[in-house]
Amino acid sequence: MLLLGIILLVVGFITGISILWTIGIILAVIGAILWIMGSMGHAVAGRRHYW
Repeated sequence: MLLLGIILLVVGFITGISILWTIGIILAVIGAILWIMGSMGHAVAGRRHYW
C-alpha cells in the first residue's frame, strides 16, 4: 500500500491530476502507519507482520 501510494503521488505530480495526488497521499500515510504497527509487533488485520 505504501508503494502504491508513492507511485500515485509521482504519477499525479507529473500529470497534474490532483485526485491521484490526493489518493496517493492517503495510501502512503495508511501504508506507513500499517508498516510501523507491524514492525512494532502489533497484529495488523490478523497478521503478525505487515509488509
